[in-house]
Amino acid sequence: MAKMLEGKVAIVTGAGRGLGRGEALALAKEGAKVVVNDLGGGFDGTGTAHGPAEDVCKEIRAFGGEAVPNFESVADFAGAKRIIEAAVSNFGALNILVNNAGILRDKMIFNMGEDDWDAVINVHLKGTFNCTRHACAYWREEHKAGRSRGGRLIHTVSDAGLLGNPGQTNYGASKAAIAAFSLITSREMARYEVTSNCVAPGGRTRLTTDATPSMKALMEKVPPAGEFDLMDPENVAPLVVYLASDDAKDISGEVFRLMGDRVWFLRGWHTIESKGKGKARWAPEEVGPVIKEMVKKVGAKEEIMGPFKEAGLI
Repeated sequence: MAKMLEGKVAIVTGAGRGLGRGEALALAKEGAKVVVNDLGGGFDGTGTAHGPAEDVCKEIRAFGGEAVPNFESVADFAGAKRIIEAAVSNFGALNILVNNAGILRDKMIFNMGEDDWDAVINVHLKGTFNCTRHACAYWREEHKAGRSRGGRLIHTVSDAGLLGNPGQTNYGASKAAIAAFSLITSREMARYEVTSNCVAPGGRTRLTTDATPSMKALMEKVPPAGEFDLMDPENVAPLVVYLASDDAKDISGEVFRLMGDRVWFLRGWHTIESKGKGKARWAPEEVGPVIKEMVKKVGAKEEIMGPFKEAGLI
């Protein structure tokens, strides 16, 4: 049976542990050659270590795949360029970029320091921009030279940004921004046969246990041996593999969530209802009742724990 990604070259950032590790392994099992990028720091972005990326490469080579480690920080513009160059120099091309690297520094808005804000935005939002920018420049030049690589961009977002989660203004804002970033990128890169999509994953990782105490009890529930583990982070990888494949060439600018055995298709800001006054300016006392009626019709917003309930986790 032919492998879905045979002959492709992929980069996965933050691939030393958790979701990124699962994605890197799955891409390699489907035939992709993989650059395993990971700075090797803590969940708060501090520290460095080569072990995590090197260990994942060893796992890939153990089943006959090809992989090389990379230790650059996605938050560094020049470093991100070197990540892209690592794929081309080691494997001759780049087809797939999975922007997965992330950190957490959760605090309520009135306690959040500037460093907490900047560090999270730099890794998630700027890091996604940095890697995507250099990958897109490469794909554009390849397309102009008659060597279309059918680029696939897969960005990691979160319900923290799509639905809103207290204590995560920095993280949530970056994830919501990445969804908008992906939509715009999909339109800019369509002429170069590049797609751009987002995945909102659910799974047991350092960011959902060690860094998020409120989720720790839920995430650490491990089923008995032989039963399906709804929170295994590797559950998310098949969706990433599919979006990276040629079969997904017509899917772009979209957001999907995957948790356990359930996949969701999400759409962002869109018009719920509109009402005109008739070529006249609204007065504040007039527009108020209209707004209240619109909000009343729609009802409550989806809560951050809604997907967990729907997936049967709580």
